Amino acid sequence: MKYCAFLRGVNVKGTNMKMVDVCQVFKDAGVTDVTSVLASGNIVFSSDKAADLLKRLLEESMSAYFSYEAFLFIRSQEEVELLQANIPFEMHTDFHVYAFVGTEGVETILMDEFSNSTQVPGEKAEIVNTVFYWRVPKGNTLESSFGKVLGKKNLKDKMTSRNINTFEKILKKMG
Repeated sequence: MKYCAFLRGVNVKGTNMKMVDVCQVFKDAGVTDVTSVLASGNIVFSSDKAADLLKRLLEESMSAYFSYEAFLFIRSQEEVELLQANIPFEMHTDFHVYAFVGTEGVETILMDEFSNSTQVPGEKAEIVNTVFYWRVPKGNTLESSFGKVLGKKNLKDKMTSRNINTFEKILKKMG
């Protein structure tokens, strides 16, 4: 089965790693057909193991090799396809759209955070099939009230986000 591992906190705030090294760690952990998509920690691979087992195995391998506390979230090709197909917002050149990949139930935590934040004009959030989607005007991602949630320490093991364009690139690599 084809999977994508979405690594949290890669190549930001001092956690720097080359994707070629990350791919080698994945290969050494026993998965095949390993390739990276962008430098933000998106690793496409194949395995016959279950996603929950892969998560534990790959987090342990990454933590040991890079000497940091690794968090990653595994999605099958079918799950990534559904995530991309269910984007609730029209694409517009003035906005970024993000999807959040994480643990079960994190979407409701994120919606609560969004509901309690101050939105800028045009900023929206929606949950579709347990995926939290966020639309924000370009230039406001990190400055928005909700954007601050991206760095919350109490959520670092629960989710990561990617721009919708990243999922398109991932699906192309998945074939």
